[in-house]
Amino acid sequence: MKKWLLEIFTWWQGQTIGTRFHTWRFGRKVGEDEFGNVYYTNAAGTRRWVIFNGPAEASAIPTGWHGWMHHRVDLPPSDEKYAPREWQKPFEPNHTGTAKAYRPSGSLLRPGKERPRVTGEYDAWTP
Repeated sequence: MKKWLLEIFTWWQGQTIGTRFHTWRFGRKVGEDEFGNVYYTNAAGTRRWVIFNGPAEASAIPTGWHGWMHHRVDLPPSDEKYAPREWQKPFEPNHTGTAKAYRPSGSLLRPGKERPRVTGEYDAWTP
């Protein structure tokens, strides 16, 4: 489908036509992360937003940019030498609803294993 049609009729595929106009009119590009997401701010620096590269998924913002987006730090990672600490895990997107989703033991959706059979130790409640 044409990109401009997606911008008119969908909001979950990057930016809408309204966001494109607002960004063109008021946005100042601050930087880009390793996933292709582009970060913007207004002239006063009071508003910050991101144009996602792909589906709009808030968990797709890496750690350094997350702090800047939520006004926890003033300098964006593009202006400083941000290095994750040794105890920080590398960024991983949210896998909920995918084949990589976490499935604890006993889950009906866990592949390869069935739930253990019920033993006679349990008595069902009857009114």
